[in-house]
Formats: sequence, C-alpha cells, structure tokens
Amino acid sequence: MSDTIDIRLSVNGVAVARSVAPRETLADFLRQTLELTGTHTGCEMGVCGACLVLVDGRAVHACLMFAVQADGAAVETIEGLSERGAIADIQAAFHQRNALQCGFCTPGVLMTAHSVLSRGEIPSRDDIRDALSGNYCRCTGYEAIVDAIETVARRRAAGAPELATEEVSA
Repeated sequence: MSDTIDIRLSVNGVAVARSVAPRETLADFLRQTLELTGTHTGCEMGVCGACLVLVDGRAVHACLMFAVQADGAAVETIEGLSERGAIADIQAAFHQRNALQCGFCTPGVLMTAHSVLSRGEIPSRDDIRDALSGNYCRCTGYEAIVDAIETVARRRAAGAPELATEEVSA
C-alpha cells in the first residue's frame, strides 16, 4: 500500500501532477509543494479566510480541503489572479483606500473581493460585509476594505477605465 496518492489538477492555468499524502491539505500543497505562498495559513480551521483559493470558480478554505479532493479541479490562487491582471483594479483600490494594513489577510480578502465582483452586480455595503464575514482582519475596521470593493464594483458597472495605483480618490 502506497503512502501517497497521485493527483492531477490545474493551478493558475498550469497542469500539475504530483503525489500527495492522503491528509495533506490543499493549503500545504500550494505553499510547500508548489511554493505559492500567497495562500496564507492562519487558523487552520476555516475561520480566518487567509487561505482562500478558488476551486472550480468557488471560494474555498484551502486549510479545510485535502489536496486529493482537488484532483481534476481548476485551482486559482492569488498569484494566478494577480499575474493575469484579474484583480489589478481591486489591488489599486485597496492601495488608494488604505485597505492594506499588515498584509497577512490581504490575499484572502482579495480572493473574496474577486469572487463578489465576478458576479457582475453592484453589491450593497451590507452584501460586501456579509461576503467578508469569512475573512478575519485584525488591523482594520473593514471600512476601507468595503470602500475599495464598492468603488471597483461601481467603476466596473459604469464601464470606467481601471484604476491606476497612483490615482488618488477623494
């Protein structure tokens, strides 16, 4: 009997085939095996949201999912979204609104923001707060984060050009 299981998946659009321990979490697989360290591990109980990734387009706590459960799936991490420019406007809005503090929770918050904004609607501030309820941030009162997400939602809906990091908003 083998101590590992072979899996095949797509990570940030790249085919990956590896052998993993049956109880290795997706977070550990991404961080340690693939060296994608933007997926942070905080609570390791699915409470803080620092480990959020997209699995087949759905936001998932990577600390609660085994790597073997991702066999055959498409996984997107913060690195993948950032590299392909999918969250450039969100990153710029976070910078403008001072929604970046220590940065530990930021990748998970950005993944949540991307998930909310990919629905193509303008969420209410309460909807944004509700979506963020799975992300724990010790540094902010979330107002700047909500402001940034709301700003991007409104700009996207209006067809406005993407924010540039150096733009300053009122």
